[in-house]
Amino acid sequence: MAQEKRKRSQRFYDYSLLFAIVFLTIFGLIMIYSASSYRAQIDYDGNAAYFMIRQGGIAAVGFVVMIIISKMDYHWYARFWQLGILVSWALMIAVSLVGREVNGKKRWLGVGPVSFQPTELVKITVIVAMAVLIVRVGKDIDRFAGKFRAILIVIPLAGIVAANNLSSGIIIVGIGFVMMFVACKKKWPFALCVAAAGLVMGFAGPIGHFLTGIGLLKPYQLNRINVWLSPESYPMEGGFQVLQGLYAIGSGGMFGKGLGQSIQKMGFVPEAQNDMIFSIICEELGLFGAISLILIFMFMIYRFMIIASNAPDLFGAMIVVGVMGHIAIQVILNIAVVTNTIPNTGITLPFISYGGTSILFLMIEMGMVLSVSNQIKLEK
Repeated sequence: MAQEKRKRSQRFYDYSLLFAIVFLTIFGLIMIYSASSYRAQIDYDGNAAYFMIRQGGIAAVGFVVMIIISKMDYHWYARFWQLGILVSWALMIAVSLVGREVNGKKRWLGVGPVSFQPTELVKITVIVAMAVLIVRVGKDIDRFAGKFRAILIVIPLAGIVAANNLSSGIIIVGIGFVMMFVACKKKWPFALCVAAAGLVMGFAGPIGHFLTGIGLLKPYQLNRINVWLSPESYPMEGGFQVLQGLYAIGSGGMFGKGLGQSIQKMGFVPEAQNDMIFSIICEELGLFGAISLILIFMFMIYRFMIIASNAPDLFGAMIVVGVMGHIAIQVILNIAVVTNTIPNTGITLPFISYGGTSILFLMIEMGMVLSVSNQIKLEK
């Protein structure tokens, strides 16, 4: 009987998602090398592969961590959600006080040569904490009291993050929004929020000047709004990067100039391997390459949906939904920034843009999703 039961019930492991992760990571390393080789040769004694090697090393470590986490019971995460919130608060306060300042912004904590962005840990903390809350509240999540408890978790953390990193603050709010949208039966409050966001975008200029006047927005943030509305009017105050990125996208045509043949990466697009890497992909691989990359991300989102809908319990499903929301929001916002659909907010493209902290914590999130998939039982 025991052997027969083992035959009927087998553990599932989403190898399709694993393939997508490996593909995106390798493609990201290739594009980081292509986008950064010119700058790396100038800044690092001719070592054209400097950025790729650093990213590849951290990605390899992250991959091992992902596999280990994927074999763990995901219910274990729920034990540490309160500790995660306390650590997140402590790290964000530390960033504000003693963080390393890069380009006028304090986003990094460092010990010697090692530095990382605590905002990536905050994203994972919010995903786990929201999943625990939704499970505990149950059907009451549709009531005001349930929503208020969620707001108490998400908004304060998003606020302290946004003080130095507005884009990450927006993503954290977006993660909570997506998880609440999926958990709640009543959808009209979320529709109102989307409509309100649309109105804010429509009147971004006047609203930005007003918020700057009362001190809620900093001058550089208002400048980003002005650049978004009219990049050609501010060529030396931020519009340069936007315009060069658009030139790169336009010059790529249908099939691009060829891998490694970008002109804009040669000092015209600042930090081409970071936030603006999608523009280099468009220039070198064309519309075909850009659409292919978007389709891979859509396939990843599809696998998240399959895992969430078949998860053994609500907690597992909500973890997957949170990670899905994070990836989807970040991809959409990055492409929107590069195409000047929204103001430049410094959002990286997951798995593709250069950033050690980002790839490491993305691998941790992928491990969490795979751990949920590994708990799904296939009945024969």
